[in-house]
Amino acid sequence: MSVIAYSIATSNVNAHQFKVTIDIPEHSSEKLNLSLPAWLPGSYMIRDFAKNIISLKATTIAGDAIVQNKTDKQTWQLTTQGQAIQVEYMVYAFDLSVRTAYLDNQRGFFNGSSTFLQVKELADLACTLDIIAPENLPDWKVATGLPRDKNTEIYQFGRYCADNYMHLIDCPVELGNFDVVEFNVAGIPHYLVFAGRHFGDLQRLQQDVAKLCQHHIDLFGEAPFTEYWFITNLLADGFGGLEHKNSTVLVASRFDLPNPNKPKELTDNYQTFLSLCSHEYFHAWNVCRIKPEEFVPYDLSKESYTKQLWAYEGITSYYDDFSLYRAGIISFADYLTILAKTMTRVYRGQGELKQAVTESSYDAWTKFYQQGPDAVNNIVSYYTKGSLIALWLDLTIRSKSQGKNSLDQLMRKIWLNHGKTGIGTKEQDFIDAANELSGADLSKQISELLHQAKRVPLTELLSEVGIEFTPSGYKTLNSFAGEKQTSYQPYIGALYTSTPQGLKVTVVEQDSPAELAGLSVNDVIIGVDNIKATEKSLSQLLQHKAEGSELTCHYFRDDALISSTLKVTNSPLLAVTLAISTESNLTKWQTIYA
Repeated sequence: MSVIAYSIATSNVNAHQFKVTIDIPEHSSEKLNLSLPAWLPGSYMIRDFAKNIISLKATTIAGDAIVQNKTDKQTWQLTTQGQAIQVEYMVYAFDLSVRTAYLDNQRGFFNGSSTFLQVKELADLACTLDIIAPENLPDWKVATGLPRDKNTEIYQFGRYCADNYMHLIDCPVELGNFDVVEFNVAGIPHYLVFAGRHFGDLQRLQQDVAKLCQHHIDLFGEAPFTEYWFITNLLADGFGGLEHKNSTVLVASRFDLPNPNKPKELTDNYQTFLSLCSHEYFHAWNVCRIKPEEFVPYDLSKESYTKQLWAYEGITSYYDDFSLYRAGIISFADYLTILAKTMTRVYRGQGELKQAVTESSYDAWTKFYQQGPDAVNNIVSYYTKGSLIALWLDLTIRSKSQGKNSLDQLMRKIWLNHGKTGIGTKEQDFIDAANELSGADLSKQISELLHQAKRVPLTELLSEVGIEFTPSGYKTLNSFAGEKQTSYQPYIGALYTSTPQGLKVTVVEQDSPAELAGLSVNDVIIGVDNIKATEKSLSQLLQHKAEGSELTCHYFRDDALISSTLKVTNSPLLAVTLAISTESNLTKWQTIYA
């Protein structure tokens, strides 16, 4: 059987270059078109991976040069006359993100989408990948979800196999002397891989992650993979993840992992890391296999627009935190605190009243992935608002069905009808499932939530399940966290970070005192009321000033010093707090239905 044989070697670790070779068998086409994707699934932005290709050459088996013509920024056309050929090129790899490739003398990493050229005319052929062991790095190993050849042991360099090109690029590869923890969930091998120095309690982490994996498998009723890999690159500071069908690549701070000296401590950072693991694992079903119809099949050469990311990122975001409670890792009160923060992130700006969540999804390529300084005021996130719509769906289905069904059943139905069949979803598929499970016609309400720039009505639904929803002020001057307002809390409507020069503005809310004073993102506040501006001094100063005080504010914009008047007000009720009001009603939300 004909296969396309890829190989990759660490050509020059100090120059951050991989060497890739492709052996293409005889074929019926006179010409072949080789290209790299412009983007990769799960990250909706044009990345132009081909910019990192160096020195591409193509020859026949006899060594004769093949005529090549570059037809666009990411495509090379080769005149092969049907002969078997070999293509060779270098890839520059020095990006620490989860999206591309990285290589130095400490570790290597690559996504196939940024590394391996597709042979368009032979895209459905099976592929092999030979991962060549580097010289002088004998302790390096391999971690990947790619199936191993019968002669390749786990963690070994050698030959790996893929059904086709899309399978090949869906399995990222980590190289290096990493730590690994192996565990089984539902009889399926799972691997926690950590690249980079760390000090975490890996046994505790494995136990917590296993609980989340079991929750997700139980929710969907089955696992769609035979093994699963969590590949984490630990840095001084970092956060992010990218989903794949049987693996995920994560970036985190080395101190996000649990402290072995404090076995009962659950820091915000560790909780956030567990939510990230939960989120990406849930994606193995929801977006890697259940997909919007616009992604079946993927066209990775250009933008692929869909209005359904509210379901794929929003529903996933709802479960990523909620499952921490369901799996027994956090208390219900802790979950309500997380949920209140999510609500505040949506409600604090004007964006949700200007942009519908379906528009946010469609504009992911520009407005979401390339956010400007106006984002908090003019756009809404399909992650956060999508998660509130998921919450609305869950509580509404539970209420209308009188406790017989929930969002769990909706996701299981979508999995059976679309994930297992490969049929892409339409928006109407989610509406139809919600109508059937609730026993009510929710079509108009759901359509309005998706297509109108309006608030998600949750107060009454939360009250039914014993939760009090309270609009609140901001807890501190430099935070959007909420707290029930019992006294005056000064507010300027800006967030900032401390720098040696002063307070660098990162967010300015619409119609806030900061905006009225002329402050903008990236301005550096150096003094207020003729006192040097530090985070501590500004907070203390405004706590001692009366509401309505007008203060002189000095700040730099680029290298120009500007003076304006900053009027301090009481915090508006743009944050949210949630509290348990009726303990006996909580089971209406907490119960997991079979």
